[in-house]
Amino acid sequence: MTNLPDHAQRDVVVIGGCGHVGLPLALAFADRGARVGIYDVSEAAVARVNSGQMPFAEPGADEVLRRVLDAGRLEAAADSAIVSTAEHVVVVIGTPVDEHLNPNQMAINRALGGCADQLRDGQLLVLRSTVFPGVTALVEKMMAKRGLDVDVAFCPERIAEGKAMTELFELPQIVSSRTPAGTKRASALFGRLTGKLVVMTPEEAELAKLFTNVWRYIKFATANQLYMMANEQGLDFDRIRRGLAEDYPRAADMPAAGFAAGPCLFKDTMQLAAFNHNNFPLGHAAMAVNEGLPLYVVHRLEQRFDLSSMTVGILGMAFKAGSDDIRSSLSYKLKRILEFKAGAVLCTDPYVTVDAGLLPLDEVIARSDLLVVGAPHPEYRGLVTDKPVADIWDVTGSGVRV
Repeated sequence: MTNLPDHAQRDVVVIGGCGHVGLPLALAFADRGARVGIYDVSEAAVARVNSGQMPFAEPGADEVLRRVLDAGRLEAAADSAIVSTAEHVVVVIGTPVDEHLNPNQMAINRALGGCADQLRDGQLLVLRSTVFPGVTALVEKMMAKRGLDVDVAFCPERIAEGKAMTELFELPQIVSSRTPAGTKRASALFGRLTGKLVVMTPEEAELAKLFTNVWRYIKFATANQLYMMANEQGLDFDRIRRGLAEDYPRAADMPAAGFAAGPCLFKDTMQLAAFNHNNFPLGHAAMAVNEGLPLYVVHRLEQRFDLSSMTVGILGMAFKAGSDDIRSSLSYKLKRILEFKAGAVLCTDPYVTVDAGLLPLDEVIARSDLLVVGAPHPEYRGLVTDKPVADIWDVTGSGVRV
């Protein structure tokens, strides 16, 4: 990152950079010696980052944040003017889906419109989050319409939440641009993080990102469907899964059962369905299985217990183990179902800080008649209680039958 344009006081600015995708990336670049800025509309998140506090849990990020702040290589701002100071602008705003499960293809364009007057000729504009196929081309047209001479690239994020500070350096990075210059610049940028780059066209890269998440979502749905089949026969699916996979590589990738949720998998499956004119029966079937698992669990509990007279405690409200992220968490869907079916519902989570209604674990166990594991946090391993526990994850080690 040498020979910066005159306007470039920084190597990189990350738009939306205080979130789960943008902040680890900004920290990674800064820790590799880049001068990094963050633009985020959340003044509270900006203040936390500038004070050396992570707005969310990400293992290994806290010490990196303090280190790059002390070195003067990172600054966050709620003023879009910071966008004009960088040679490379990375956008981590993705394509959301609405309440009708339709993707909002113009979300990135609108977000960029709010700071487009800060973009400068000579910059490289990198789209990072999942986008609807064709959005990269739309951004290219938007830049051309505004008369901006910028290279546009799509370099999708591929990390797993909770592993960002290692996977950003270990995983291959897909790089795509319409022009050789854009590809070369994007390759040089992300080459600072990883030695393995995979070059594609923008359209190939857009589908590669969606295919990756959809493939995982369908695998989880398959495991969940098989779990329900075994459970209906009174059999422990996880015991079967471990047995069939033992020293048998062709079954080694069969996942355990559990709530398949979070901000990406469901959303991206619906995006791919919309892209293919809603002709995606496999994706829709996966959605029905995964989104239906909380309903199935409650149905099975109704067959065993008089829920209407019981207090049910949910252990874990985050969407995955060891996380504080509740976005699209199926534990909250489970909670809504149980609030209709049970006498009372209590919830706990050792990581989540944004839900004021959560109670300490000991209190939930003491006050509940029945416990359901919503997220397989390590804190629940070896849980000892005389209360019945529904645990489709087998985090407690007592089997997954419900």
